[in-house]
Amino acid sequence: MTERHIIAGSGGFQYSNWQMRVGPIIRYAAELTKKKQPKIAYIGTATGDAAPRVSSFYDACSRENLVPSHLELFPLPNHANVEKFLLSQDIIWVGGGSVVNLLAVWRAHGLDSILREAWEHGVILMGSSAGSICWNIGGTTDSFGAELQPVTNGLGFLPYASGVHYDSEERRRPLFQKLIESDVLPEGYATDDGVSLHFIGTKLHQAVSDTSGKNAYHVYKTAQNTLIEDVITPTLLS
Repeated sequence: MTERHIIAGSGGFQYSNWQMRVGPIIRYAAELTKKKQPKIAYIGTATGDAAPRVSSFYDACSRENLVPSHLELFPLPNHANVEKFLLSQDIIWVGGGSVVNLLAVWRAHGLDSILREAWEHGVILMGSSAGSICWNIGGTTDSFGAELQPVTNGLGFLPYASGVHYDSEERRRPLFQKLIESDVLPEGYATDDGVSLHFIGTKLHQAVSDTSGKNAYHVYKTAQNTLIEDVITPTLLS
């Protein structure tokens, strides 16, 4: 059976304003492919296929042993056969932004089914922020405005909630805990900035980080309805 990998959370490509850099977590995924020059596709739907992000992605990959390409959906798809294009990749990276808009546009174009097919065929799915929440049941989002709200209609490849930016946006943690405690979201995994979670199938394999002193967390309720937040110490990648 083909192994299915999702590596997502609050790490991956490293950003400075619009500029992207390939970090240790991307290299970690590239090594999993066992290819000298793995193909990696960027999907920037969450920022409306913003041209500076696409350009920065290509620039970042040009310094690595990666073969970059991208899928854009605005104003129309840039590939005649989106399914064939995505299934030909080794890695798919989904950028952050509006997870609500991302999910709506993806479903309109049938990407929910195509991406599941890619995952089941061994393409490594990755992403940060919105690019992490999307693979799960849901999480917390500012897609509707400055006030954080729940999103509960993720693709559900992973049967969890995804808590992103756990250490850098102070409102994320309490809302994530509250949503799980009140059963709006199922049990979940949260990540500090710079940390991603590697799932093989739907089971957590390990947490990985590109920054020291960062953690991941398993947030769940006991049979007695007590909320628990277990710290997961990530493997620090170099």
